[in-house]
Amino acid sequence: MSVGTESSLVRVPKAGELVAAQLRRQIVTGELKAGDPLPSETALMEHFGVSRPTLREAFRILESESIIVVLRGAHGGARVLAPDESVAARHMGLLLQYKGVPLADVYRARAEVEVAALRASADSDLAELEGLVVEAAEAIGDPVAFAKIDTRVHQAIVDLAGSQTMSIMMGMLLRILDAHNTLFMSMRGPDRERAIDEVALRSYRRLLKLLAAGDQEGADAHWRRHLRKAEAHMLDDAAPTLVEVLS
Repeated sequence: MSVGTESSLVRVPKAGELVAAQLRRQIVTGELKAGDPLPSETALMEHFGVSRPTLREAFRILESESIIVVLRGAHGGARVLAPDESVAARHMGLLLQYKGVPLADVYRARAEVEVAALRASADSDLAELEGLVVEAAEAIGDPVAFAKIDTRVHQAIVDLAGSQTMSIMMGMLLRILDAHNTLFMSMRGPDRERAIDEVALRSYRRLLKLLAAGDQEGADAHWRRHLRKAEAHMLDDAAPTLVEVLS
């Protein structure tokens, strides 16, 4: 009986991948914390029963994932880095570029995540969002500062849902849209943004009022309209591609 079909083949991980997997597990479970030095190469080679080239292959894998950094020199060695969502965001951006996803699709995904978060935000603490609206009012006239606060507003809205998964997803989307906003302002000039920022500030205040009143349906509808207008402002027929935004 023939057994060797492509679907039945199982790839055996290389020794370096296995060592990397064990070290990765220690990092993500907190056994090894950010800033901790890894044991010496000699100690790790003895512990895992592997050669120096195999251990260094494991280090290369973990460095590519940005969860360790290998310092060279007399006082060098491998140190643990905290997992950073920016790494995932870069990979996500590359995948979206490769698949030819239009920038408008990213804006619409953001809108769906935010509206879904608002629907799950009943009885949430609005203090952080209230504080950001105050900061936004103080930043009117400084479009660069306002843009940074605007990003925090969008993140705070998703954080209201209390879902870490949604919050991390939103963080990745916002990194892409921040890059577009930076390009957008560099092309148009910041002086044209004040009127738009004032409209956004009024929209923030309206959202807060609706949420404070417990009007989830009104908040959802209002914020979806706001996001649709924001998308129309940021995109037109000459909108850059994701390749241009993330290059």
